[in-house]
Amino acid sequence: MSNPQQLRYSKEHEWLSDAEGGVSTVGITEHAANALGDVVFVQLPAVGDKVTAGETCGELESTKSVSDLYSPVTGEVTEANQDVVDDPSLVNTAPFEGGWLFKVRVEGEPDDLLSSDEYTAFTAG
Repeated sequence: MSNPQQLRYSKEHEWLSDAEGGVSTVGITEHAANALGDVVFVQLPAVGDKVTAGETCGELESTKSVSDLYSPVTGEVTEANQDVVDDPSLVNTAPFEGGWLFKVRVEGEPDDLLSSDEYTAFTAG
């Protein structure tokens, strides 16, 4: 399993893209998607919601369990991926592409996110 080098990662297994126009994309990693199993329901934050780094902002339900979704950054949600709400399996089949979860206008600079290599080492241990 390979984690894209251009992304940053949280220890709660979310990924964050570099900001474009101040807005970053958030999703869960392939490692998390595999651990969850088949995702059957996704609850995302709504556009305009404030999210706080390290705090719950949604939920992912799989055939195995229900897991909280944590925001890797603090900011305001600018978009939620309706495609994932309509077809939660995208989280499993394309976690780094069509299975992204929401976009956020980031406040401040995220300070505790891991590089791809650091995240790979973290999940290997």
